[in-house]
Amino acid sequence: MKLIHTADWHLGQSFHGQERHAEHRAFLAWLLDTLVERQADALLVAGDIFDVVNPSLRAQELLYDFIVGAHERLPMLDIVLIAGNHDSGNRIELPAPLMRRLRTHALGRVRWLDDGTLDAERLLVPLTDDQGKTRAWCLALPFLRPAEVTGAALASEATDEEATNDYVSGISQVHRQLFDAARERRGPGQALVAMSHAHLHGAAVSEASERPIVIGGEESISAALFPPEIAYVALGHLHRAQQVGEARIRYSGSPLPLDFSEVSYPHQVVAVTLDGEALTATESIPVPRPVAMHRIGPAPLEEVLTELEALEEEPAQPRERWPWLEVRVELDAPIPDLRARVEAALEGKALRLLRLERRLPSIEGEAAPARIDLESLGPRKLFALTWESRWGEPPTEDVLADFDRLQQEVLDTDDHDAGVAGDKEPRP
Repeated sequence: MKLIHTADWHLGQSFHGQERHAEHRAFLAWLLDTLVERQADALLVAGDIFDVVNPSLRAQELLYDFIVGAHERLPMLDIVLIAGNHDSGNRIELPAPLMRRLRTHALGRVRWLDDGTLDAERLLVPLTDDQGKTRAWCLALPFLRPAEVTGAALASEATDEEATNDYVSGISQVHRQLFDAARERRGPGQALVAMSHAHLHGAAVSEASERPIVIGGEESISAALFPPEIAYVALGHLHRAQQVGEARIRYSGSPLPLDFSEVSYPHQVVAVTLDGEALTATESIPVPRPVAMHRIGPAPLEEVLTELEALEEEPAQPRERWPWLEVRVELDAPIPDLRARVEAALEGKALRLLRLERRLPSIEGEAAPARIDLESLGPRKLFALTWESRWGEPPTEDVLADFDRLQQEVLDTDDHDAGVAGDKEPRP
């Protein structure tokens, strides 16, 4: 059997205020072509399909168009989706009856039987070959929220190592109950493939883009939880593609960078080959980046400007394909016209400046700011105090004049809006 493992699509993500539908559409078109080229038997999507629990209609349309297109081009392809911590489990499952007609299985929540045991049967998805014969079982376990897996029944089964953390104990016990059910259900020669959205001990996280699953970050589970008879473990949640301990336990990683901190490492999907009950091969398939990303700095301003001016001209293309750009500048003193100088260096270049980060110097002996009664300060005084606390000296008259002008523009705008709305008296 040939499987493709992917995760963390984050459809509908807003990237520093900019939508990324063109990038996601390009990735899904590439993925569909790859499935056809590889003649895959199944596609496993290990959670965080959407970026938020209430995705836009355009984001949902991307998913459903992809599923319909995959079924049209590969009528025997099995697709298995699980909800991640960014997803709404109920929303993922809502169209499940329709999606099953397209050989797509959407699992968003776990359910419990009357006796308190896991309803494992609905989480066991048969994976078939091109003749419709079941060759493997996917143990499709959606993201488990603390309220779903903490309780006396599960805690009573915890190992000594798990007993100190009810959440980790609950996750581990749900996995074990599902493994036990899969052992009973499988037939001779059928492989077991586990799919989970979780954080494993020792796995590398990205610099800034992953949302902690629980407050405090004490949610990681051990890779030893997955017994040897599980031929392959398809993981989601961490955006850096990696294996954890063994080649059979892998995060596919996100197919696109979700933050500038993810720019420097490759993004991929994983091709998995099974022969009978055994894993025979895994292959990383690089995902083409539909929109390039550049990260300049951190460096002093003159170095940054030189590097910006040296950026090569991009070939003519629609604005939605212009590269994203982050600029990080190290400052020794405030530069009021910093953005204007950076934008001047980009004049005529097909780049979209999304983020300009100022790396400010630390002030020797800097302590926590004193408590300030805001009611006793006007905006001008508050601005002056903030400037001095950051730069170690009061603002110059030119800086204060700029602040006064900006404040007046805001007041004028408010007065205009009040006059148009007619719902309050203009300022005297």
